[in-house]
Amino acid sequence: MESRSIQKVGGVFAILEACIYISAFIVYGGLLVYPDKDANTVDTFTFLEHNYITLSTVNFISYVLFGILLAVLVLALHEYLKRHAPNLSKLAFIFGVIWVGLVIASGMITTIGLTSILEIGVTNPEKAMQIWSVISIVAEGLGGGNEIVGGIWVLLISSIAIHRNLFSKALNVLGLLVGLVGILTVYPLDIFTEIFGISQIIWFFWIGIALLRKPKTYKRINTS
Repeated sequence: MESRSIQKVGGVFAILEACIYISAFIVYGGLLVYPDKDANTVDTFTFLEHNYITLSTVNFISYVLFGILLAVLVLALHEYLKRHAPNLSKLAFIFGVIWVGLVIASGMITTIGLTSILEIGVTNPEKAMQIWSVISIVAEGLGGGNEIVGGIWVLLISSIAIHRNLFSKALNVLGLLVGLVGILTVYPLDIFTEIFGISQIIWFFWIGIALLRKPKTYKRINTS
């Protein structure tokens, strides 16, 4: 696939990723009402059992599909930026690929884990919830509880762009903010995760539009 073609596909996928983020916020934040932390084992298991299809579908879209789309976006940005900063772009590409792997792995572990604990819970709900707790910790550690790797990727992308005068200055500043907040999610404060999620929705939309438009530097490079 030519560089310009992958750039357009990456732009479309970036916008789709923003839409996935919004959909996940709506479902997890509004449509699904999780049991309180003090809820007993039976209530929690019943919730997971009754919402299995919804949880599995949303989890697949929010992590596995998101990761697949992200892989194309990572490649698209690398193909564009490598002409301006070859070494730094390679570093960004590495972090991007790692993030893709972590996101997809997190989603697959959660999906498979949910199916397994529902089977176990038929005879032993308490044991199932203990296993689910472990699965949740692993999944959160991989890609749900912190956004350090994703933050570094966005930070590197934005650093290259702002130093090479690529994209708009406002987009690049936003990217730097997204990256820094992503790194700060290492601290167990929900505010950082929330800011990262909201700001990255805007960044995905914006970077998608920027990739769909023909960058000024693209034409200059090919006509020099």
